[in-house]
Amino acid sequence: MAPGRRGRIIKRTIVIAAAAALSLGMEFSGWLVTSATAPEYLPEVSYATLHSIVPLVFLACAGVAWSIGPLRVPSRLMVAFAVLWIPVTFFRVVEDIGWLWPLLYGMHLWWGLIAGIIVLVYPRGWFGDRTDRWIAGIALASAIAYFLAVVLLLETPDADTCACVANPYQIAEAPALYAAIDYGFRGIGALLALVIAGRLLVRWVRGSVPARTVAFLMPLALFAWAVTLAWYAVTYAVQTTADEVMRTISLVAIVSLPVSFVAGLAHARNMRARVADLMRITREGADRGLWAESLARTLRDASVRVYWWDEEHGRYADAGGEPLDGDPAGRAGEHSLLPVVSPTGIPIALIRHDKVLTDNMRLLDGVSSALRLSVDNGRLRSEIERTLEQVRQSRSRIVEGAEKARRQLERDLHDGAQQHLVSLGMRLRLAANQARDRGVEPLGVELDGTIAMLNTALKELRELAHGIHPSLLTSGGLALAVPELAGRCPVPVVVDVQAEGRLPAVVESTAYFVVAEALANVAKHSKATRAWVRAHLDERGVLELVVRDNGLGGASPAGSGMVGIADRVDAVDGTITIESPPGAGTTITVRVPLAVAG
Repeated sequence: MAPGRRGRIIKRTIVIAAAAALSLGMEFSGWLVTSATAPEYLPEVSYATLHSIVPLVFLACAGVAWSIGPLRVPSRLMVAFAVLWIPVTFFRVVEDIGWLWPLLYGMHLWWGLIAGIIVLVYPRGWFGDRTDRWIAGIALASAIAYFLAVVLLLETPDADTCACVANPYQIAEAPALYAAIDYGFRGIGALLALVIAGRLLVRWVRGSVPARTVAFLMPLALFAWAVTLAWYAVTYAVQTTADEVMRTISLVAIVSLPVSFVAGLAHARNMRARVADLMRITREGADRGLWAESLARTLRDASVRVYWWDEEHGRYADAGGEPLDGDPAGRAGEHSLLPVVSPTGIPIALIRHDKVLTDNMRLLDGVSSALRLSVDNGRLRSEIERTLEQVRQSRSRIVEGAEKARRQLERDLHDGAQQHLVSLGMRLRLAANQARDRGVEPLGVELDGTIAMLNTALKELRELAHGIHPSLLTSGGLALAVPELAGRCPVPVVVDVQAEGRLPAVVESTAYFVVAEALANVAKHSKATRAWVRAHLDERGVLELVVRDNGLGGASPAGSGMVGIADRVDAVDGTITIESPPGAGTTITVRVPLAVAG
């Protein structure tokens, strides 16, 4: 973990721990003092416990929001809520501190202001429009007015709250004005909460699937809190005690606000994580139909449309080739457009998505990166496939050219040098016979020696020509050439060639020289007493060639002979398998597709 990140985590932990200690300290000290001085006003244990849990839940959610959310404002608001969650019993602790209790009493309802702002910035982390800012401004103005009314007009709170000393900041006795501001502040707070809840609920009902999935818990929590807040305002105005059930519901609703906020952040983060699934689906390349379908499923937005840049016509078009016409964002502006461009600034695509997703720019950035990578993968894949195809074609041409060159050289040696040498041998034989007829025996003997040397050279030349390209392979194919080749091996070889008819010349030549090299290895290294050669054509049009011996085994694929065989096979897009356990002989299996090689 980076030192800077570790330091931020430590600071946040200290802030949360200090806020938790302050909140619990106010709750516990207020409970002790109230139980000793005014036990008749002591809240029920269950309610007090739930009341003390509320700020702890806010602080826990602040920690979670800090760790998963891109913005700091919501987390800081949750910490501020916990600090301003001042229990009424705490005023009995500070009732003798004249300069302090008016300030705390003026702010003891500000937690409602903070809760409302938390809802207004949900889930994006900032105010969405001018109406949200107006609501926040009205709430802040009323909170400040209430604070000033308490500090400047209130002499002491009612006896149920505390036996506080006189307010040193009071500048006038105006109980009617203070009561009007007090009732107005509470009423405005309840009304604003209902307005916020109504706007959020309507927005959720009318919203698209992405909007609902992002804000799926907050409307219920906010609506429950707004209703209980209105109930409190009414009961406070008519001077009655709020029902215990409604008080409990109110606390539960308040607790659910930060939980809903964090749930929305976690949902948005999970949506970003699904971009990885999008990359997995489209890693083979940007198939246009699959991409749009996968993107709609990832974003949970059926209205998603992907328009691809048509470089030839200089316009965007969908996967079916239909050009982009009109206003893709829609008449009501319910959609937003996300242009995707390459690092060099070349347009790639235009994504139309639900407008609510603009609140999650990290998700959209991930989608853009995924599309760019997918397009790059597809382009690189196409280039690699083209390059490999060019290499295959070039290699095939090289192999075929070498094969033609060998056949031509074999014909040239057979029709040229061999014929000249045979003709020369016949002339020398005639000259030797004439020398003996004339009684020049020494010359005849000399000519016989020359003829023997010539025959040896001719034999070597025939073997050389046969090694370059055996004439028997040209005339009769594998069915004739392989048995003849096996007959020259010093190790007895059982031959089974089932290839019917003639095969492509490249395949026959490759198979022949594979057998030749394999049998040479058997003779030189295996110490085998028997070998087997089998060649047959399967139903898929693949020639399978198996060369097996009962020798020592342990053949190394890195040996020069095996590498030569592997190179020949690879040149015609074939495969080779070598099995050579020590003491169990060696089996070489080669498969060559006729369609590719031909």
